[in-house]
Amino acid sequence: MGVDISELLVPFAGAIQAAISVLLTIAFGVLAAQCNLLSTNAAKEVSKLCVRMFLPALLIYKIGSNLHQGTAIRYIPVLIWSISYTLLSVLLGRILTRVFKLPSWVTPAIAFNNTTSLPLLLIESLKQTQILDVILVGGDSAADALDRAESYFLINAMVSNSLTFALGPRLLKPGDEDAPNNEEENEADSPDQVQNEGEGNGNGHGDIERGPDGLINEHTSLLPQRIIKPTNRIEKKGYLKTRNWFNGLRPKTQEAVEVAWQFANAPLMGAIVGAIIGLTPALHRLFFNTSNEGGYFNAWLTTSIKNIGDLFASTQIIVVGVKLSQSMLAMKRGEASGEVKKGSLVLVTIIRFIIWPFISIPLIWALASKTTLLDADPMLWFAMMLMPTGPPAMILVALTDVTGAPESMKMTIAKFLTISYAITPLICFAVVGSLKATEAAISL
Repeated sequence: MGVDISELLVPFAGAIQAAISVLLTIAFGVLAAQCNLLSTNAAKEVSKLCVRMFLPALLIYKIGSNLHQGTAIRYIPVLIWSISYTLLSVLLGRILTRVFKLPSWVTPAIAFNNTTSLPLLLIESLKQTQILDVILVGGDSAADALDRAESYFLINAMVSNSLTFALGPRLLKPGDEDAPNNEEENEADSPDQVQNEGEGNGNGHGDIERGPDGLINEHTSLLPQRIIKPTNRIEKKGYLKTRNWFNGLRPKTQEAVEVAWQFANAPLMGAIVGAIIGLTPALHRLFFNTSNEGGYFNAWLTTSIKNIGDLFASTQIIVVGVKLSQSMLAMKRGEASGEVKKGSLVLVTIIRFIIWPFISIPLIWALASKTTLLDADPMLWFAMMLMPTGPPAMILVALTDVTGAPESMKMTIAKFLTISYAITPLICFAVVGSLKATEAAISL
């Protein structure tokens, strides 16, 4: 049975608009950098803020509000699918990199796609175009369905981030988006520097209360000294005991503990907190019910968590724009900017925008229509079809920043990501395919 071309025009146009909205948001980041509104160092700090605060808050709100004892089972397939396609991508990337003798950064480029900011902005744009209304069933409202779709993507993002932080250092030297620049932080926190600052400002800070390591600055705790000192002693004591315990382990056990520790990142903690709130009826009621129905945290605590969580998607994409601006400026100055081999670019693009949609869309359609393994939620099917699709994650830039990679590699990856995000509208084909496959599964 043929498909009328006119039936594809509206979803195709909506998908194009959604992809372009992401590129425009990146462009705003480039503009902010060009106008000196956001420096490169500030962008790194904002990126860390996104990973350590905004994303966990978003996970707490979205997962907590959508997850409860009656719906928990629908998230199990998302977890299994997220882990499966990511590990398969890692394996495929390592094989192809060795067979074709490609640069080492090609493996994480194939393995880890953008699972956070891009899908969230995509869903937001599709919400505005209302093209997802065709897969709503029963009395389901568009707002509730799209909210569930975001929660599915966030579960996928939590899994992807955890695997990236755990496996990324092994694929491309130690480092990740969430890792601090140890050299910079050590310089900033060194006692000598604090002492020098104090001497340099002698009279100007003579009357200011001094912290344990010197003059008060942005790193000084606001708590009273009578609380800070016992806390520091307890923290130091706990650190020493933990270090002694770790040093007493066998080498293989130490390695296992280090790998397990890589999974203990902020997004995973946020997801766990959200799951606990969602699966505990008393907590779910406190956080998400209306005030007159026992939701005493809803109006103030839940709302504040939601507010900072909503900042994640657009802020992270703006940071991408700042990083890309830095790359383009270096290219304009004629500095060494690396070389993106056409073979690497074509390979990653084909796998991310063509091969994975060809695998995920028919597979999820078959599971949804031929089995009872998936919950009867069309938004779940649609989200799972799209999860493996999209450009490589911006994590590659951070990995090179903190691993001491050569500048030529950094510039090569920056140029590669610029091109990858420029061709992001290719995702519209996967969006349309997922939409039509979901409609077909509903009709069976």
